[in-house]
Amino acid sequence: MSVLTRDEAQTRARLLDVQRYTIELDLTQGDDTFDSRTLIAFTAREAGDTFVEIKPAALRSVTLDGQPLDPESLTDDRLALTGLTEGPHELHIDASMRYSRTGEGMHRFTDPTDGETYVYTQLFMDDVQRTFAAFDQPDLKSVFELTVTAPDGWSVLANGITEQQPDGSWKAAATPLISTYLVAVAAGPWHSVRTEHASIPFGIHCRRSLAPYLDADADEILDITRACFDRFHEKFDEPYPFDSYDQAFVPEFNAGAMENPGLVTFRDEFIYRSAVTDTERQTRGMVIAHEMAHMWFGDLVTLQWWDDIWLNESFAEYMGYQTLAEATRFTDTWVDFAVARKGWGYDADQRPSTHPVAPDPEAVPDTASALLNFDGISYAKGASALRQLVAWLGEKDFLAGINTHFARHRFANATLADFIESLASATDRDVHTWAAQWLGTTGVDTLVPEVTESAGNWSLDIGHGTAQTAPVAPGVPSAARRPHHLVVGLYDHDPADPERLVLRDRLEADLPADESVTLGSAGPRPALVLLNDGDLTYAKVRLDPVSWDAALRSLSSIPDALTRAVFWNAARDMVRDGELAPTAYLDAARAHLPRESDLAITQGVLTFAATQIADRYLAPADRPAALATLAAICRDLIRRTEGSTSEVRYDSRGVAKRNGSDAGLRLIAVRHLIAAATQPETIQGWLADGSVPGGPELDPELRWRILTRLAVLGATDETAIAAELDRDPSATGQEGAARCRAALPTPEAKAAAWTALFSSDTLSNYLFTATAQGFWQPEQASLTREYVPRYYEDAVTLAARRGPAIAEAAGRHAFPAYETTPTALAHGEACLKNADMIPALRRKLVDQLDDLHRALRVQTK
Repeated sequence: MSVLTRDEAQTRARLLDVQRYTIELDLTQGDDTFDSRTLIAFTAREAGDTFVEIKPAALRSVTLDGQPLDPESLTDDRLALTGLTEGPHELHIDASMRYSRTGEGMHRFTDPTDGETYVYTQLFMDDVQRTFAAFDQPDLKSVFELTVTAPDGWSVLANGITEQQPDGSWKAAATPLISTYLVAVAAGPWHSVRTEHASIPFGIHCRRSLAPYLDADADEILDITRACFDRFHEKFDEPYPFDSYDQAFVPEFNAGAMENPGLVTFRDEFIYRSAVTDTERQTRGMVIAHEMAHMWFGDLVTLQWWDDIWLNESFAEYMGYQTLAEATRFTDTWVDFAVARKGWGYDADQRPSTHPVAPDPEAVPDTASALLNFDGISYAKGASALRQLVAWLGEKDFLAGINTHFARHRFANATLADFIESLASATDRDVHTWAAQWLGTTGVDTLVPEVTESAGNWSLDIGHGTAQTAPVAPGVPSAARRPHHLVVGLYDHDPADPERLVLRDRLEADLPADESVTLGSAGPRPALVLLNDGDLTYAKVRLDPVSWDAALRSLSSIPDALTRAVFWNAARDMVRDGELAPTAYLDAARAHLPRESDLAITQGVLTFAATQIADRYLAPADRPAALATLAAICRDLIRRTEGSTSEVRYDSRGVAKRNGSDAGLRLIAVRHLIAAATQPETIQGWLADGSVPGGPELDPELRWRILTRLAVLGATDETAIAAELDRDPSATGQEGAARCRAALPTPEAKAAAWTALFSSDTLSNYLFTATAQGFWQPEQASLTREYVPRYYEDAVTLAARRGPAIAEAAGRHAFPAYETTPTALAHGEACLKNADMIPALRRKLVDQLDDLHRALRVQTK
């Protein structure tokens, strides 16, 4: 499949004005293909040539202005339209299209629980052509009219309100002007919960087998939806621009969600079959808010070309966290952002593949390169930059600029320059310089404190440390230090309890680019001086020795969770940069996590300690001791939360019916204790009893976790896996079984898993991921070492055959991450030099190998 270049898109946009798509989809043609008939009404501004994209199973007929074109002229999924005259035209295309099992185009899924089938579209970037013919680029907006013929018993959802016609087909209301990639259809025997809010139909939908779980959470989901909807109308002058708001939770979805106007699609893991923590519920709420923000920024006003994808995602990411905190009971969203998202941005920004938040348009020459920018920079760093902008600019001026932007570009396209001009119109501040410093450069600043005392006074100098720790790719701008508006927290030992830290003051500071700033006052120095308290800016921070000692001694006594999160992020960065021994991080976790009350911090610290420190940063001989430390932390948390096993629930007002913090901490501890188990007896007993002593009872998610760990330890077999699958034959049960089978420590199991991953194309995207997750295990290095060199050759071939979605999964989940050896690194670097691979896989391998190189440096230190 050819990729669209920026130059081609600009040429086509100058030539064409596209008025309307009339699309007919027939989903009754069998399990493999569906019919797609498209009428495109467009105008050529002048005489010229262009092309339309389509990727058919069979192209039956094409007519342009009533004259047939040769279907055999289709080349690389493009159909040339030559000799266009100035004026209006009509293009008719009739084709048979393939269903997808990789989450691209029209994905088809049959639920193993009840045999029901569902289909839905994911048309992002250049996957529209897998579903219907289109001039597929974001700045050729059009009106879309869809008619869908579906099997009996199905309902059809789309961007506009759908109604079943007398002939049994479903017709969707015509859309306003939207981009091709935002068209959406979801069809199947959906279970639906419908309501109305602000005179607009709202609906939430899932497959029938998940109906009881959706019904249990429907009030919470709809309450969050309504609250965010109302809050956005307080922030934005432009009212919601579409005729309905449906949220469909769909199976085997590659992303977290997709902002199709009027029909947001979510991965249906957000319909919880098993117990979850309140932080996980908060994450679902944030995604709901994130996607709703896109209705304005992304759907109403859309990027002109994919270099500005950060404008969509950074804005929605910032608004998602901020609006959820303002409008719902989830008031501590920025703690979760600090712990779970910011590290994603910091890590991405220190790899050779880093790029500016707003890359130069020339750096995004085609859709394949644009796809690589859906990363921690476009989401987490961009959202952090916007949060810093709001702190510096003020929310009033920020929102005034945003509303100007919506008014200027409603139902049209806009660029970064347009966005900055809109912001600049609302303030006297130099937004253009801010944008150049923050959005046009790469790398992470490191803020370093120097505290001095003299004659009864103390002072603090804040300076810039090293901004970039990894070489950037050729052509990428080098790192530049940025100005920072930040808060400095000052803490003293409590005179009544020296083990406690109490807040003395918080000082605001403006740190210029490439300069230092000095603060201070009379009196003794604080026990702890914490830069970026409140986490308003995007930078790594360091602590002076006195502050570090105070934090290690009294961290868990600090009442503000966001303050504690800033410390843990600093410790995490110091480990990754080789400035703090991994065992010292484990010691800090051992001292403070048993007393930690915040779920996001507990989960984040345990995850980093397990997946990075124990699994990668320590030598294999030191791993058992690290797992023992993690197990001890988890046992302490379990003892502390005895009797707190009920999952928290809330009434219609959002008031807690019972304390869920302890229940969430206990669930996190049980999950991580399972993962840290080195002897099978205890968790075997839990599985046999169906519960953890004192709770919780084992739901399907916990049962599969235990069985996976038993498989890794060689303490289960195929008979037990098959029995568990009989007990839970759901889609997640199928994934659990695939993960367990791949984790069995036998040559036969590994060979079978490898064949399924790389020699067969029968695995769906989710079953591929589950199998890959099971295959590589730190305990099985000697068994899987022979597959390390094979991985590179087989992954390159697989990616070329199955495309970007599976390539990304192969690079993320099938990569031999636990083989932390110079030999493994050498195999990977040789592959990058010699292999002809698609960009999606190359980007993942560049990132994975940089992480491997970092792990080796940490081990060496």
